[in-house]
This record gives sequence, C-alpha cells and structure tokens, in this order.
Amino acid sequence: MSSSLTVSDFDYFLPPELIAQTPAAQRGGSRLLHLDAAGALHDRQFPDLATLLRPGDLLVFNDTRVIKARLTGQKASGGKVEVLVERIVEADRALAHVRASKSPGAGTTLRLAGAFDATVLGRAGELYDLRFPAPVLDLLDAHGATPLPPYISHAADATDEARYQTVYAREPGAVAAPTAGLHFDEAMLERLAGLGVERAFVTLHVGAGTFQPVRVDKLDDHVMHAEWYTVGPAVVEAVARARARGGRVVAVGTTSVRALESAAAHNPAGPDAPLAPAQGDTRLFITPGYRYRVIDALVTNFHLPQSTLLMLVSALAGIEPIRRAYAHAVAQRYRFFSYGDAMFIESPAP
Repeated sequence: MSSSLTVSDFDYFLPPELIAQTPAAQRGGSRLLHLDAAGALHDRQFPDLATLLRPGDLLVFNDTRVIKARLTGQKASGGKVEVLVERIVEADRALAHVRASKSPGAGTTLRLAGAFDATVLGRAGELYDLRFPAPVLDLLDAHGATPLPPYISHAADATDEARYQTVYAREPGAVAAPTAGLHFDEAMLERLAGLGVERAFVTLHVGAGTFQPVRVDKLDDHVMHAEWYTVGPAVVEAVARARARGGRVVAVGTTSVRALESAAAHNPAGPDAPLAPAQGDTRLFITPGYRYRVIDALVTNFHLPQSTLLMLVSALAGIEPIRRAYAHAVAQRYRFFSYGDAMFIESPAP
C-alpha cells in the first residue's frame, strides 16, 4: 500500500526552539490541537479533551514504566563507555546499546557507575548481550539515569524522573516514555471516569528505536524495530463492551495503537476476527493505506519529521490533513515532541 511513498513525503520544517526541553508546569497544562472528523483544526487546552470524549468511549493507555536505563563507565583499558539498556531478557541479563571508542568483544568487563562489573557475552545485531552481577532492574534503580530523548539537551534530573513517567506506569521495561500519557494527572482520570469514559491498559515497552530515523528512501524498504507488547483479556473485554454500546476506542499514544493493532493483525482467527489477547514482539509498520481495525481516535504528541510515528498518524487522518495540522502547529508555536503539546485526532468521517 505504501509502495509509492517515500520518506520525503513526511518531512516538515520545525524551528529548533519549538522542541520542548522541559514539561509544562503542571501535567495537563499543555495545549491540544484537535483535528476533527471533518478535517477541521481547533486550538484547545488539554483539559478540553474531556469535552471531546463521549460517555461510552474507551481510553486505552500504555502502562509501561520507564527504567533508569542509562549507565556510564569504563572498560578495563580505561576507555569510556556509555550503556543504554534496551531490553531485560533475564533477571541478570540485558540487551543494550554500548557506545565506546572501540567495540567491546565477548568477555570484556565493563565497570559501570563505579559500582559494579557487567560482562559482554556477545552481540545480538546492533545490541550487546550483557551479564550483570545482580538483578538488572535493581542495579538500574540504584545506579542508572532516566534516558531522556536525544533531542533534549539537559541531563536527567529529579524533575525528569517524576515527569518523564506517566502517573499510571506500572510495568517496568521502557527506555522511552509513552509521551501522550504524560498529560494525564489523577484529577483528569477521575473526571473522565465520572463522565462515563472507560479506561483499559495495554503494555508496550518502548525501545530506543522509536527515535531512529528511517534510513531508506522508499517506505517499503524499511525494517521496523521490534518492541514487546501485551494485550490482555481485560483490554479485549473492554473493547468489546465499547463496541457494543456504540463507543469509540481512543488510543492514548502511538504505542497503544501499535499494541492494539498488532494484536488484531496477529489474531490466529484472522485480522478481521474480534480482538483477542496477544503478546510478543511486534514490528508492525503502519503507513498510509493501512486499515485500522481497532482504534477510532488518538491522543498523541507531535512527532519528528520523517519518523515512523508521523507515518502512523498520517495513516489515521490522511497525509494532507496531518501536513496542514503540523504547519498550523508550527505557525501557532505549539511545543513539539516528548515534553510538548498534544493532538486529538479523530478518524475521518466516511
């Protein structure tokens, strides 16, 4: 379906000063650009989302928790290393990105955070297989740093530890936050529940690949990075209830989209069968021409030029409506990316 599309179809000019370096003073304090079903744009504030959702709608959140995945250290030779844990595969083993002047080979010992030694077991593609001397999560909690996105220029501090995490995060494993969820505070969640909006949770552990550029010209040549997801029975039942009462399934963030649509795509009964529980790695690459099977609307942030996430939202709303929306957002000085403002995108009217 994407055979004629190229990366340049998803480019736009973004003044660097519009890249948000810090979060809004309060959760929920951001702006909200509403792209409605007719393709019209509305400038709103994030709390206005409560007026755009309807009783009977279902919000689906990603409950992954960002781990303190960044470590610095040195090799036995004294050379500096930077480690970014991508995925924990056993209690004491992880796959990680390692930056060093010379690639460490199998058997190399890395002294990390001046506190413990990790051993390189080998390579798994671009990642390094590392053995830790104790549970990885415990060592990261004690010695790691929050892995802020590459376009945020400051080192993570205590504010980032709190604000680069959703209030409902509970399943540790992400190295990037599902940022659309950062706008929701407990008061907003309670308000939505009081209005008759149901909520459910999927898990997708966001990997560092979410920031990687598409390095090929034709979209058909791109190989999507893998991320682990779980769509459990409670989500499936909530989606069925929403459908039965005529409500919409509204994903909070592109990661929730990928989890729900991956479960639908991998259903053994066929992609058009009712949603069923699923878990595993997904490499689902959503581009214009994709037929959404589960979601009807999306709460999301603004995405990088030429990124797979910009392609995903263009698949929902259409390439031209998204181009107009992003040009409008730039002109109106919205704040972009992880700590930036939000969009509410409704599926185009048939």
